[in-house]
Amino acid sequence: MDNLQYHRTGMLSIAVALVAISVGTAYYFYLSRKPKRCLDPEKFKEFKLVKRTELSHNVAKFRFELPTTTSVLGLPIGQHISCRGKDVNGEYAIKPYTPTTLDSDVGYFELVVKMYPQGRMSHHFREMCVGDYLAVKGPKGRFKYKPGLVRAFGMLAGGTGITPMFQVTRAILENSSDKTNIHLVYANVNYEDILLKEELDGFARDYSDRFSVYYVLNEPPEDWSGGVGFISWEMIQAHCPEPASDIKILRCGPPAMNKAMATHLETLGYSSDMQFQF
Repeated sequence: MDNLQYHRTGMLSIAVALVAISVGTAYYFYLSRKPKRCLDPEKFKEFKLVKRTELSHNVAKFRFELPTTTSVLGLPIGQHISCRGKDVNGEYAIKPYTPTTLDSDVGYFELVVKMYPQGRMSHHFREMCVGDYLAVKGPKGRFKYKPGLVRAFGMLAGGTGITPMFQVTRAILENSSDKTNIHLVYANVNYEDILLKEELDGFARDYSDRFSVYYVLNEPPEDWSGGVGFISWEMIQAHCPEPASDIKILRCGPPAMNKAMATHLETLGYSSDMQFQF
């Protein structure tokens, strides 16, 4: 009887050990297969430029390689990174940028950058060639998105302020379980200044029940059918969701535009809880 009990106890111990080994092995493989996040919020890390695509005379798309083909940048939706480079005088400059890629894009990340004549980081990007490195730190930002955060977004973007809007929009539309509606009003000076237009028009075509875009130009061509001038309160009223507790208006653009949009939104009855400025 004692021998039988001893045998059962021994078999039970072996079984428990095997289960523990199996769980430990499965957890190891889970960790080893989980995409590696590359960002560090405290220190700059360098990433190699592997492709540069000129989009206009002063706009280019830069693709940077991550350490492995399964690595992800590790940037939460709605947040940005700090990029460091050298200006025309060889001094360090730091500026925030929002990638147009998501963590579903493994092995690389992309930035769409407009290079201004006097911009300090613009000089760095203008001089960058394939094989050069960019120092990056992050994530940065106060905005944290999760599906179901709101019923609908209104988005007011100007110029390069489209990049955080694009990032959030793409994340929402590519998630079939996210039913959030998006209404974008996007302002620029000239038609040629409209960034990511092909992609935005594709969203409007492929997700017409969830996404709409209204373009506004200060200097439109003769056959222009969109908005003219600056974004007005009438345009916001016509193209964005009405004030409600389950909507939010996002805005990103030059300081003067952001100030004007804040005034328009207050006039239309949007509370501070219904607004966010990138």
